[in-house]
Amino acid sequence: MTTQIKFGTSGWRAVMAEEFTFANVRRAVNGIARYVVSQKAQGARVIVGRDPRFLGETFCSMAAEILAAHGITPVVASEAAPTPALSYAVIQTKADGVINFTASHNPPEYNGIKFSTPDGCPALPEVTKKIEAEIVAAETGASPRSQRTGQSPAAEKLDPKPMYLKRLGEIVDLEVIRKAGLRVGFDPMWGAARGYSDKLLRSAGVQVTTVHDQRDVLFGGHAPEPDDHLLEDLRGTMREMGAQIGIATDGDADRFGIVDGDGTFLQPNYVIALLFDYLVESRGWKNGVAKSVATTNLVNALAKQHGVQLYETPVGFKYIGELIKLDKIALGGEESAGLSIRGHVPEKDGILAGLLVAEMVAIRRAPLRDQLKTLFSRAGAEYWPLRTNLHLSEEVKARAVERLQGDFSVFRGRHVTQTDRTDGLKLIFEDGSWLLLRFSGTEPVVRVYTEAGSREAAARLAEEATAWILEATPGARSSAVSGSHTPTARQNQ
Repeated sequence: MTTQIKFGTSGWRAVMAEEFTFANVRRAVNGIARYVVSQKAQGARVIVGRDPRFLGETFCSMAAEILAAHGITPVVASEAAPTPALSYAVIQTKADGVINFTASHNPPEYNGIKFSTPDGCPALPEVTKKIEAEIVAAETGASPRSQRTGQSPAAEKLDPKPMYLKRLGEIVDLEVIRKAGLRVGFDPMWGAARGYSDKLLRSAGVQVTTVHDQRDVLFGGHAPEPDDHLLEDLRGTMREMGAQIGIATDGDADRFGIVDGDGTFLQPNYVIALLFDYLVESRGWKNGVAKSVATTNLVNALAKQHGVQLYETPVGFKYIGELIKLDKIALGGEESAGLSIRGHVPEKDGILAGLLVAEMVAIRRAPLRDQLKTLFSRAGAEYWPLRTNLHLSEEVKARAVERLQGDFSVFRGRHVTQTDRTDGLKLIFEDGSWLLLRFSGTEPVVRVYTEAGSREAAARLAEEATAWILEATPGARSSAVSGSHTPTARQNQ
């Protein structure tokens, strides 16, 4: 059977040699090329980039040949490059899109394709649906797109690093970090951020020690995910050098991981809230904040305190990216460690997030744990988010989908004050706690997000939600994690 290529929350991803094959990559790139030609029949240029995964160079060469065959000039990144750097490059070079071969934080057996539009934003559903339709049309012989005659355009080379690092140097106050004498540990997790965060900090005279600073297509034998349980090497380096902060990025550097000076992992929900508060304080920005519905309500409390507008979006940074493009927000973030700010790319940027945290620690001269306590105090409450994954068969998932369509005034004895169906089912209770039940777009998984005034209360709410799902879905299994990442995650959000 022919594989159906569908672009999920953040592109198309699949296991190499199973569905991510040379043949399917050709189909996907051909569909993208046809879409680009439909938008700009003559003179189109498309950037082709990759993370350090196996066969990345080969896939880039293949894509360049296909684009050229459609009359599109391929602009090929010379080395593995972070997703946000490619996003910035497409804006600066006025190219007509980016084909990025990456599976982000997925395990090494995966690869994928992200497509970004000329504005640097991850392609919205209306674009990816057109690409999927072009893939099908090409195979049925319908509506040929390319009427090119003459010689194929020659490929161009691109090094996005200089322009991107220059931009980061304009956003982040590197001199403040240097003057504070901050020592920083950095873990690119063998990924695309190697030579980015650390190079920029060192150029400013900041002491940095880097771990996992070589290419490894197996990423140390696990997912290149900057999560708590995968950052022990970073913690060890921090102890040795006496670092006050540790920053990490995932495989394509669009996600971040932050470790406090005492080795405590600070979950992304809290990093988003802290940085929002810091940017309002340090930059005076008052033009709003955006978060996905799965992200902590601490952001809601801070938005109210600062008197700025709050935007809640479905999961998927492309929706937040649209608000950045319109300059409606100072910062936008997702609990899955995605963040960007005004005046920057409308795409997740894990490198920027880590550098801004370093600046915040340097300016406030306080460990992150103390800054978080202060934030709780100012908000008048504590916020403890938790995410649980329920792994379901397709049959069981179908039954659960039907059950979630009901009306809820009471849930497990809790009075529901608000129901939100922006993305899945979110129930908000009288005491301000909430739960969100949401189906993954790429796995037979129900994501159960909960938040309450204590870790124990959030866990109890997660247990109640899990029990409610399993009443009609026997045989499912669950895994719970504090915050935004889980070792069992395998696909897009």
